[in-house]
Order: sequence, then C-alpha cells, then structure tokens
Amino acid sequence: MWDSGPVEGTTWAALTAALTVAGAIWTWIAFRRRGAANGLRALGFTLLPAAAWLTGTLEMVVEIAGSVTDWATSLVFNVLTWSGVGLAGLALLLFVVSGFIRDRQLARGQAAGGKVASDAGPAGRRDLPPSSERTSGRGRGGSPIDDEMADIEALLKKRGIE
Repeated sequence: MWDSGPVEGTTWAALTAALTVAGAIWTWIAFRRRGAANGLRALGFTLLPAAAWLTGTLEMVVEIAGSVTDWATSLVFNVLTWSGVGLAGLALLLFVVSGFIRDRQLARGQAAGGKVASDAGPAGRRDLPPSSERTSGRGRGGSPIDDEMADIEALLKKRGIE
C-alpha cells in the first residue's frame, strides 16, 4: 500500500522542516507556560525529526508505520485472521473455566477431608503455642517469617492493638 515509489530527498526535507516547525511552536509554548524543564524536554523532541532525517531513520520509521498499517488492515479484513483470534479467545476461556473447576474440586476435597481453611479462626489460635515459643523456633530450624510475625505482634501489643 505504501509502495508508491521512492520518495525524493526534497519530500523528506519538507516533512522534516514541517515537523521541526511544529515542534518549535510547541517548545515555545512549553517554555512560556510550563517553565524551563518542560521547555527543554519539548526542545529535545523538536530536534528528533531533524536527527532522524540526517541519519536516514526517518525513512525507516515511515516504512515501519506502513508495514504496521498493512498488517492492521489485513487483520481487519481477513476472515482467516479473525478465525485465529476467535480460537485464541476460546483457548483463553477454556483456561479460565478449567481453573474455576479445579478450584471447586480442591475445595470439595478439603471439605471432605474434614479440615477447612476457614476453621483457623479464634479456636484455631488456641492450638498454637504462645508467641515466645513460636519465635524461638528459628534456632530449631523454624522460619524467619515467625520472627517477623513476632516483631509485628509485639508492636501491635505495644500500641494496644490485638
């Protein structure tokens, strides 16, 4: 679609000049309204089209934009592509549904096993050793998380929150 022949150097120079002038106006407005920091940032963006033209990357950017446009238009108007998008959506839906089913099966298995995770309320806490015994477990191969929890519990007790 973008293959309209080679673009002449004067056309690229005109495009660069137009982008630089538009950037210069933006830079002037940024300096006046928002200060030096935003003005300098705008000046940096203003210099990019000229740098891209001088290094030849402006043509590359236009070719990339043309390729992306060709891809997008073929995506929109191609039945096979939309069939692939539909299959990908179906696959995603199946992954989500299987996750819900697996979670329900695990919950039923835990309920049939006798102990449910929601039973660890106040009655479950009575079975735990006091916090001093839990924190001393680190020396016996306990988790460092227990020490952190003990520190948090101590801070909460100090503030009167339990």
